[in-house]
Order: sequence, then structure tokens, then C-alpha cells
Amino acid sequence: QVQFVESGGGLVQPGGSLRLSCAASGFIIDYYAIGWFRQAPGQEREGVSCISRRAASTIYADSVSGRFTISRDNFKNTVYLQMNNLNPEDTAVYYCAARSPGCTSDYLQYGYWGQGTQVTVSS
Repeated sequence: QVQFVESGGGLVQPGGSLRLSCAASGFIIDYYAIGWFRQAPGQEREGVSCISRRAASTIYADSVSGRFTISRDNFKNTVYLQMNNLNPEDTAVYYCAARSPGCTSDYLQYGYWGQGTQVTVSS
């Protein structure tokens, strides 16, 4: 099956950290920009971050800039999202998806969506 498999979510206290992983299954990520997105209950899916094919450029939403770091390991066919100083507003299901050739904020232009991983920030 051609999709991403997200992992690494969980329950964390405000100020804590998590590292999400996004492993590609059935395709090679080398040819794609990879984006992380999140969706909270009752809200529209929003872009969190995106990394270009060779990691030459990265993009962050204003709400996570300075706290989240996206990276990729094309040899492992995996993309990561390091999330630091988490706050309750970061609570959501986090997804990754691919787009060729590059990043865009429109999630409808991405494919190979996985099932997502739940991140809950609460004391």
C-alpha cells in the first residue's frame, strides 16, 4: 500500500517535547516535498511545516516557528518533526503527505496521506 505511516504521538504536558516520524511505504520520498499537517476536532486541516526534496528549504507556520523542526532522512525514507515547548493549542492529529515538486500551503495538493498520530498537550 502506498502511504505514509505516522508515529510518535502521545500525551505530553505543556512545555514538553515529542518527535514525530513519518515513514513512507510503497514509494520513495526522494522525489517529493513532504509536509506535516494537523487537524484539531471541528477545525480545518492546517499546514504545520514542509521540507523540500533535498532539505534545501523548510517552511513553518507562524504558530510553530521556533518550536518545531522538520527534517528528513531519504536513506531511511522517513521524515521527522521535532516539537518542543508544546502547548495545548498544539493538540491535534498530525499527518504527513507528499507533493511534487515542491511545498505549498494547500493540503489538497498533497497525496499519500497516512492515518495520522494523535498529539495531546495537557496537564
